[in-house]
Amino acid sequence: MLPIHERLAELWTLKSTRELTDQEAMDMEHCMAVNASYCRELAHLRNISLLASMTGDSVWQHEICSQIEKLIGAPPTTPR
Repeated sequence: MLPIHERLAELWTLKSTRELTDQEAMDMEHCMAVNASYCRELAHLRNISLLASMTGDSVWQHEICSQIEKLIGAPPTTPR
């Protein structure tokens, strides 16, 4: 989870109990814009990863998967 998502959850919770201040409302708009950009970038990478897979380009797909991992973080490791 990104810090922006934590802030968005905090603002959403505040909004359910009271009206947001002007600064909080601006923060929420900013968080929503950043979240939309993040989601678009992730969807784009997943789509081109699928394209790389469908064309059999494993080198390209590995590069894309590396970019996805940088964007969302490495998957959790399981204890041995």
